[in-house]
Amino acid sequence: MTLLRLALRYARPYRAWIAAVIALQLVSTIATLYLPSLNARIIDEGVSRGDVDFIWSTGIRMLLVCLLQVTAAIAAIWFGARTAMAVGRDLRRDVFRKVDSLGALDVGRFGTATLITRNTNDVQQVQMLVLMTLNFMVSTPIMCIGGIIMALREDPGLSWLVWVSVPLLFAVVSVLVVRLLPLFRTMQDRIDAINGVLREQITGIRVIRAFVREPHEAKRYDVANRQITDVSVRVGNIFVLMFPIIMMILHLATAAVLWFGGHRVDAGQIEVGALTAFLQYLLQILVAVMMGVFMVMMIPRAVVSAERLEELFDVVPTMRAATGSAEAPTSGEVEFRDVTFGYPGAELPVLDRVSFVARPGQTTAIVGSTGAGKTTLLNLVPRLYEPQSGLVTIGGVPVSGLDRSQLAGLVGLVPQRPYLFSGTFATNLRFGRPEATEDEMWEALRVAQAEDFVRERSDGLEEHVAQGGTNVSGGQRQRLAIARALVAKPSVYLFDDSFSALDVTTDARLRAALGQATQGATVIIVAQRISTVREADQIIVLDGGKVVGTGTHDELLESNDTYREIVESQMSIEGAA
Repeated sequence: MTLLRLALRYARPYRAWIAAVIALQLVSTIATLYLPSLNARIIDEGVSRGDVDFIWSTGIRMLLVCLLQVTAAIAAIWFGARTAMAVGRDLRRDVFRKVDSLGALDVGRFGTATLITRNTNDVQQVQMLVLMTLNFMVSTPIMCIGGIIMALREDPGLSWLVWVSVPLLFAVVSVLVVRLLPLFRTMQDRIDAINGVLREQITGIRVIRAFVREPHEAKRYDVANRQITDVSVRVGNIFVLMFPIIMMILHLATAAVLWFGGHRVDAGQIEVGALTAFLQYLLQILVAVMMGVFMVMMIPRAVVSAERLEELFDVVPTMRAATGSAEAPTSGEVEFRDVTFGYPGAELPVLDRVSFVARPGQTTAIVGSTGAGKTTLLNLVPRLYEPQSGLVTIGGVPVSGLDRSQLAGLVGLVPQRPYLFSGTFATNLRFGRPEATEDEMWEALRVAQAEDFVRERSDGLEEHVAQGGTNVSGGQRQRLAIARALVAKPSVYLFDDSFSALDVTTDARLRAALGQATQGATVIIVAQRISTVREADQIIVLDGGKVVGTGTHDELLESNDTYREIVESQMSIEGAA
């Protein structure tokens, strides 16, 4: 069973705590079972005979047993809670590490919403089951077995009431649990769906407002909300039905004990104290079964959550693990050798047998029409994707042979959509090199043409940055992302259309300063504006995922029709403007 395997695997490091829980629960349960017997003796041997001394001595013994029971129960709950919280912590940690190890294609296949749900709600379901198991499921069988033994010891003649009421409770619970399991599975899927809709709406709130799509998005959310509500109501209906049935069985058992036990007392077959003890034992048994019911009701949802977590753990990343290399690359030379790459389900590859070399100390520009594969090509260098065939190397070493920390030290990527993390300007700039000094950060900001607006802020480098960088403009966000890459001082700089939000003057100043700051490093730029790439040492022209031209700006103008068309189209647009 998936749930059992998962729980055992993560509970194993806490065997000592679990053993303490079992021992303490055993002490607490035995003490609880002993109390009705002492109460029966007070009634039969103390009250009925008027023996006050016996009542006092037995009462003091009951108080001591109660104190022991309460102490053991509190300690058991403390150890159980610590164990469950530790299991949840370890499980969340491993889910996070698993997601972190997945490639972009794997993450896209699952979807962000379900990965968030699995690391929060699904882990919580398993954690709560472990908590309930340690707090109740350990004591439930002890209470049931011990209660049956003690009840039969008091009066075997009423034992048939135990054999009728307990199986009846189990039968009712089994029927209801069978109906709960598919509903809980549907509920987790609906949580994924509503998280996906909400995340999409929060991320795209500006687009939604720009196109006045709030009513449409509200309807989408209402549909997802209604779907999860419907499932929750169906689950609630079963819960509403379950508890009255359990209480009815409980009260019927109590009435039966009083009815048939009263006749046995009248016939002199049993003492009043023994009948009272039998009734308490039967109630303890049924309450234990009822606590087991709570557990059983949680199991179906936890089973679904465990299966979803195991599904994630069982995923084999599309990117192979780094094979390791004999030595780290000695230079930042980037080479593509007959590289082909396509997205899953696509009929044609995005890149088809791409080959070129980008050398240190030079700037290589990638140009082409929309959808030509420029961004995909750039993402293969830091191994965000794995080529289907061919080889990508840095300094002659295949990137597949470098682990992630090596690649992070070699490659600095400024993505097409720059992202800033919540914190400060300084924490974002130090993202790639935590030990960077303030002087190094200011120098990077100067090169990136971001120094002025950072100095204008009252807190300077310690100015707060909202999640995603939403409290700065698009151009400022781009320049900060460029500065972040410069602070890291990699051997390879990758700029994925990183100057698109800059005006022409700022673009020109930045590129001039960038040339000085990146001397000796390999620079690869993806850009739409020809003015951004015309001074590059080498321009690669992509068309339909294939390299259709390589050379300088002047060489390509003379020899390459695709490049000439791009240049002429931009010139005509600028002329019309």
